[in-house]
Amino acid sequence: MTHPTPPVRRPVRPAWAGRNYTLLTAAAVITNLGSSGALIAAAFAVLGAGGNGTDVGLVAAARTVPLVFFLLIGGAVADRLPRHRVMVAANALNCLSQGVFAVLVLTGEPALWQMALLSALGGTGQAFFSPAAEGMVLSSVSGEQAGRAFAYFRLGSNGASIAGAALGGALVAAAGPGWVLAFDAAAFAVAGGLRALLDLSGMPERGPRDGGLLSDLRDGWREFSGRSWLWSVVIQFAVVNAVVGAAEAVYGPLVAQDHLGGARPWGMALAAFGAGTLCSAILMTRWKPRRILLAGAISVFPLALPPAALAVPLSAGWLMLTMFVSGVSIEIFAVTWMLALHQEIPEEKFSRVSSYDWLGSIALLPAATALAGPAAEAFGRAPALWGCSALVVLLTAAVLTVPDVRRLTVRESAAGGAAPDGTAAVRAEPDGLGPNAGPAEKTVPQD
Repeated sequence: MTHPTPPVRRPVRPAWAGRNYTLLTAAAVITNLGSSGALIAAAFAVLGAGGNGTDVGLVAAARTVPLVFFLLIGGAVADRLPRHRVMVAANALNCLSQGVFAVLVLTGEPALWQMALLSALGGTGQAFFSPAAEGMVLSSVSGEQAGRAFAYFRLGSNGASIAGAALGGALVAAAGPGWVLAFDAAAFAVAGGLRALLDLSGMPERGPRDGGLLSDLRDGWREFSGRSWLWSVVIQFAVVNAVVGAAEAVYGPLVAQDHLGGARPWGMALAAFGAGTLCSAILMTRWKPRRILLAGAISVFPLALPPAALAVPLSAGWLMLTMFVSGVSIEIFAVTWMLALHQEIPEEKFSRVSSYDWLGSIALLPAATALAGPAAEAFGRAPALWGCSALVVLLTAAVLTVPDVRRLTVRESAAGGAAPDGTAAVRAEPDGLGPNAGPAEKTVPQD
């Protein structure tokens, strides 16, 4: 007697994970898979062409200079045009720049100016992409599911970062950086195609506005500067991102080449960072701290560990452990920071405020990466790395002195759920110094 074959059960997608959320998550996973390996490939492409630490820093700075220059324009454009179209155009530019970079590396030794120019084009694409993309994921789900949805989004994209860094480092060591750059170009092409399929018919309408881009930027500045918790954390990360970026983009590959055995162990260290973010993303699907910015700010302290480990330098295993811990901590900050922005900033001004956030956060990065090599030559690599570690600790301690950073809380209704408008609310603390002491009440990394 034969028995009928049981039907194959398909995975059940959560009700809140709609079409747009799925497309955005898939696109982020694909681009993170390519970009994590490309970061390693770009540094070793410069070293493979005969460059030194200063050259690695200059190419890294070439990407961030146009990123700084165009961010505010990108934010204003994204608040005027359909954001998914801005994202697709930016992905196309990134695909082109990485594709040409890959061809140059695969066919010979690219000149330093060529690598810097292509990195600058990639930074230009990122400048328009980032403000447009910020908040898109949270806008694709209901307010009461915002925290969980963003944590799962980060879970997928961070998992891709782990695989991308590990595979990228191994592929750079086995076949050279050119193929990793080519894969990154293809990833941008696929992700851009997915983002072109987004359906924004259900998004809130943005009415016509008087004035031009300058008026928009002034309006965004008023929103940004009126909140002490916002501008103080951005100032903090202007320095933190600069020194951590210099340590990872310039000193990390050099320490790996001189003491750890080359690209493979450095790729594994970056993969350990990704593993930390992955574990932390799982945690953040369950843990919802009430004082969201306090929890996020405290979690920045462990970012001082990797520069210290590189300064010693510790073995590859211990370096991986410090990178894992810093990955756990920065993911806590990323989720809490995004929830705070989504909760506090009006949707129609989100991209402009986001552009000020991005601009402040990366403003010092070009100078830091460009000066990392000369600083190591002038003071020594180890003292420069210890200085990076000390600045992270000092700036994080300073931002904790800002009252609204300590007191910003998730607003909840009396029943403990979302606010009536569907957003998570902010509740002022008993002393009246909560976030609503600012202007009007309001309603963010991924490529």
